[in-house]
Amino acid sequence: VMGPTGSGKSNFINKLTGSQEESRANGLKSCTQDIREFIVNLDGGKRYVFVDTPGFDDTYKSDREILRTIADWLEENCSLLHHKNRYRGDVKLTGVVYTHRISDNRMSGSVCKNLDLFGKLCGENAAQRVRLVTTMWDKQPANTTIWQNRASQLEGNFWKPLISLGARHERFNNTQKSAWNIVNGLVQARTPLVQGQSVDASVANALLIQEEMVVAEKELNETSAGKTLYSRLRQALLEQKHALKDLGDALAEKDPNAREQLRAERKKAEAEMQKLIEDVERMKIPFGRRIALFFGGKKTHSVRVCVVSHCQHVMTSGRHSARLK
Repeated sequence: VMGPTGSGKSNFINKLTGSQEESRANGLKSCTQDIREFIVNLDGGKRYVFVDTPGFDDTYKSDREILRTIADWLEENCSLLHHKNRYRGDVKLTGVVYTHRISDNRMSGSVCKNLDLFGKLCGENAAQRVRLVTTMWDKQPANTTIWQNRASQLEGNFWKPLISLGARHERFNNTQKSAWNIVNGLVQARTPLVQGQSVDASVANALLIQEEMVVAEKELNETSAGKTLYSRLRQALLEQKHALKDLGDALAEKDPNAREQLRAERKKAEAEMQKLIEDVERMKIPFGRRIALFFGGKKTHSVRVCVVSHCQHVMTSGRHSARLK
C-alpha cells in the first residue's frame, strides 16, 4: 500500500486486519516511517501479507531513503524468477494500492511528484495490478456532486496515464467490506504463473523497479525511479542554494533584533542543503557506468509510466498546486 503521507494507507490496512491502531495520519507528520508487514490467514489456507509503506514526503526520512527502503523490501521478499532460475523471497506480489484523499481540493506539487515517482516505480506492465484508491468517502459532504466531479478529474487527468494502461480507480468507504472488495478484485484479476512458462512470462507483470534490479541487475540509482529522484534532488538543491542566498541578503539588511531568527533559519537551511548534497552524490551514476549501461545494459520488458499532462504542468510552472473542483 503506497501513497502520500496522511492519505489513509495505515487505516486501509487496519480495516483489512481488524487492527485498532491509529486510524489515519494527521496530515502533517507521517505515522509510518518504515515498512510494516501485516499477515492475515483466512479459511482454506489463504494467506495475505499487507505491506504498509512510508510516503515519499515522509516527515523524518528523505525520499532517497524511502525509495531504498521500498526497493530493498521488494527485492528481498517478493518472488521474481531470476535470470539464473533462482527465486528471491517467498511473497508473490498480487497488486499495489495507491491511496489518495478525495477530500483534498488541490493536487499539491509534492503529491504530483509522489504520483510521478510511483508511475516510474511501477512501470507500464504492472499498471493493470494497480488500484488507485480514494479515501475519506465516509466524510462526504451533503453536496455529493463536488466529490463526484473531483473523482472524475482525477481519472481523466492526473491518473489518466495509469488508467489507460489498465489501472483502476476504487472508492474506499472506510469499512472492512470495502477494503476487502478492493483486495479481492486484485486477487481475482491476477494471472497465475503456469508451470513451464518462460522467464519472460514470469516477469511480465513485475513492477518495473523489481525487473530493473533483479533481472537487469541495476543499482537503485540506475532505475527509472532512481533517475527521476536524482533529477528532483538536483532541482531541490538548486532551490535551496537560492534560498540560502536570499537569507544571506536578508541578514545584511535586517535590524539586529531580527538577525538572530534569520541566523537560525539559515543554519537549518544549511543543514538541509548538506543532506541534499549527500543524497545527490549517492544517487549520481558514475560516467563510466553510464557508458557501460548505454552499450551493454540489460533490457527490461516494461518501461516507465510518465504521469504528465496537468501534473507535469504543476511541477514545471512554479505553481504549488492545481485546484480540483
